[in-house]
Amino acid sequence: MEPLPGLGGIFGDNAGVVTQAIYFVVSFIALYLLGRIVVIPMVKRLLDRRGYEDSVKKPLTKITQLVVLFVAVALAFGFAELGNFLTAFATIGAAATLAVGFALQDLIANFVAGVFIFTDKPFKIGDWIEWDDGSYSGIVEDIDLRVTRVRTFDNELLTVPNSVLTDGVIKNPVANDKLRIQFLFGIGYDDNIHRATEIIIEEAENHSDILDTPEPSVRLTELGDSSVGLKSRFWISDPKRSDFVKTRGEYVTAVKQRFDEEGIDIPYPYRNLAGGIEISNPSEMAVLSGD
Repeated sequence: MEPLPGLGGIFGDNAGVVTQAIYFVVSFIALYLLGRIVVIPMVKRLLDRRGYEDSVKKPLTKITQLVVLFVAVALAFGFAELGNFLTAFATIGAAATLAVGFALQDLIANFVAGVFIFTDKPFKIGDWIEWDDGSYSGIVEDIDLRVTRVRTFDNELLTVPNSVLTDGVIKNPVANDKLRIQFLFGIGYDDNIHRATEIIIEEAENHSDILDTPEPSVRLTELGDSSVGLKSRFWISDPKRSDFVKTRGEYVTAVKQRFDEEGIDIPYPYRNLAGGIEISNPSEMAVLSGD
């Protein structure tokens, strides 16, 4: 029996495609495994030597994995001699990327903001931060390339887009090894300012968690309607949110007790209400009262 005409040509064309597909699959697997075995561990070791924290190493490792995947695909196309297909694929991919970019502007903005957070390091996991003029605050639990997760002091979890944190002012009270705390004490106008100042300084010096250097200070900062304002300034070391609240609370309580012992008043605002009621039609009020 004679073979059908043209059948060998068809098989030949298909054999070429199958061979290219085999080259592509084999080269892709080899390159991808090489990247997973060599490149990614090398990047991890480099990040460890540089002393980066987990909040930085984890996203950078993810980016490295994506780069390895992309390079393996591109080189596999080259080894399989699929250059024309690769060019067409790149053109379609560029057009698709442009369309997706317009549709996902917010996502891309958050991604770029996440990169800036990792490079600038305005905060790290475990830091106490505040933003939006103090409307929000909490402890950073996780930093991702798109969002940052913050646990509030009421145990609420906030998932914050990274662009929100990079577009505004972020307050990080625990970024340094020392933190200055201020508190305004109000005393009466008839009280002894110098004695009140001495008490405020003494109680700061007596507290074990308040630093002697820089030394505590007190300044008269305001003359209010009902009180004289004495602002105390003191420093604590290795600040955490819990230390800040605990130390300030104990210190203010100690000063209040000393004020009570020595008869120094902490006045509260009061108002005198004066005026009268004007009756526009007294005759009608007389009739109503008669009823």
